[in-house]
Amino acid sequence: VQLQASGGGLVQAGESLRLSCAASSSISSVNVMGWYRQAPGEQRKLVARIIRGGTTDYAGSVQGRFTITRDNAKNTMYLQMNSLKPEDTGVYYCFAQVPSTYWGQGTLVTVSS
Repeated sequence: VQLQASGGGLVQAGESLRLSCAASSSISSVNVMGWYRQAPGEQRKLVARIIRGGTTDYAGSVQGRFTITRDNAKNTMYLQMNSLKPEDTGVYYCFAQVPSTYWGQGTLVTVSS
């Protein structure tokens, strides 16, 4: 599975962005998909994940502001990010567990105060 992440950019605090992660093949059988964020000088941290049945899980810092969804018909996963904060800044990487884990190339999100 090849993953292509997109949708990052530079926004001001309080604004929104939607990230997309397009897969090269069907995601209907993918067990878990999600997003990690890597801030400058830090390790990657899980932001959100969605399980095949639709169950979602979020990091506490984004709960209530971010929404993860997947569209199996389009082989694409999304991360809607609202009320962005400067601490949301980082490179966002999408992943898919098939069960082997595949990664997208990352998309940079910069939130200015």
